[in-house]
Amino acid sequence: MSRRGSVFVAAGILMSRAFGLVRQRVLAHYLGLQTDQADALAAAFRIPNFLQNLLGEGALSASFIPSYSRLLGDGDEDEARLLAGALLALLAGAIAVIVLAGELATPWLMDLLVSHDWSDSKRALTEHLVRVLFPGAGLLVISAWCLGVLNSHRRFLLSYASPVVWNIAIIAAALLVARHQDRSSFVVTVAWASVLGSLLQIAVQWPAVRAVGGAIRPIAWRRVPEVRTVIAAFLPNLVSRGANQISAFIDLYIASMVPMVGAVAAMTNAQVLYTLPVSLFGMAVSAAELPEMSRERGDAATVAAALRVRLTGATQRLAYYIVPSALGFLTLGGVIAGAVFQTGAFKRNDSEFVWIVLAGSATGLLASTLGRLYASAFYALNDTRTPLRCGIVRVVLTGALGIGAALVLPPALGLAPKWGVAGLSASAGIAGWVEFALLRRGLCRRVGRFSLQGGELVKLWIAVLAAGAVGTAARLAGAHLPPIPLALVAVPLYAITYLAITYWWDVPEAAVLTGTIRRALTGGVRAV
Repeated sequence: MSRRGSVFVAAGILMSRAFGLVRQRVLAHYLGLQTDQADALAAAFRIPNFLQNLLGEGALSASFIPSYSRLLGDGDEDEARLLAGALLALLAGAIAVIVLAGELATPWLMDLLVSHDWSDSKRALTEHLVRVLFPGAGLLVISAWCLGVLNSHRRFLLSYASPVVWNIAIIAAALLVARHQDRSSFVVTVAWASVLGSLLQIAVQWPAVRAVGGAIRPIAWRRVPEVRTVIAAFLPNLVSRGANQISAFIDLYIASMVPMVGAVAAMTNAQVLYTLPVSLFGMAVSAAELPEMSRERGDAATVAAALRVRLTGATQRLAYYIVPSALGFLTLGGVIAGAVFQTGAFKRNDSEFVWIVLAGSATGLLASTLGRLYASAFYALNDTRTPLRCGIVRVVLTGALGIGAALVLPPALGLAPKWGVAGLSASAGIAGWVEFALLRRGLCRRVGRFSLQGGELVKLWIAVLAAGAVGTAARLAGAHLPPIPLALVAVPLYAITYLAITYWWDVPEAAVLTGTIRRALTGGVRAV
């Protein structure tokens, strides 16, 4: 079920990310990259994204799904329904307090979001946008509760595709008002559209939640003993599961201190691309595996053996897709950034700026993705302390290394400020590898050793280096082409080369992927 579940998660994420890329392209067209309004919107959007990922899809999912799934696995659906209702009531109250506090504390939050080097007008615009976006952030956390219910019932597609309506709301608003408003008014309208989209995201999931969970009603949490288990796991998960989000938040703040306009927007645009494979593959596999690992029963040795099998298979699937994603960003990042963002006010030099930031981020792509999977295994084992300790290490390293790479080294070496932004993203990757190593070591102690076979990993790297050479040759030969046609040539050649070599070498995941493609093409031909 986990492979099938991961396919549905990936399909939902692919849909939402595709619309997310369209959203970013529309915003880039009207705002460009190196403008005050682009920086302000990018900084303000960190609040809803941070709260949703940290409280919702991060800590909430890691705390709620294991308990809810265990109750379903034991056949106790009534108790599971009570747990869901109690958490809904608890979340609604907590979110109301957080939103109210956020609205009142927005002036002080500016010191956490942006540097004092920003102009008064730029800070004021960012502050106004944050105030608008806070209610939407609360709604997105409730949407993540819906995701937890649906995932526990193995309903993955809708929950991960629901952000499509959020993106559509923003895209529609941007296209409607762009020609009638200046840039500052335009970003305010986009912020209000985001709030509306957050409400729509709950609306599209609610009927499915009722269908699988029954009549879930908010109730007093003290009536449900299992709530205490979820609450006890929540705070450790807040740091451990949210290490990626906290690190990204720290990176954004450090980027705001880099002495150039567009550093924050460049980081945000690079993160949109960088998180695509993390979400599409890492989140897909981890989200599908968490309920399944939580359902494992038996003595400690039996559970450990089952987890080793799952972790080995999941590591193999993730490595097959993440290794080429990382090298693709290194070799073709400018092509990808140009195809996605380069239009209107967003120029070629902006695409190249995003490329160097993206290349830095690629250094930690595999570590961040596998780290998410390994943390899920700890949550399934009811161990929140180990991911917590590893997450704290990552967050501390992100801040320390980021300051050095972004603010100290470039002036010392006589480099332009933009290289500090690239160094910032690369230092976050190093911190991700440290967290990965700690998680893996702790997990091997709990369940025994598991890994991708050394020979298989060598095959992947040889294949991806060959693909990188082909993609680079195509990029250089087609340098005169516009961004989208160039991407339509270089990226498919890169992907086909990698797939062909791994299939020829009998890499298991290559056979699965080619079989899926063959069935899809055969089905399409029959349909015609």
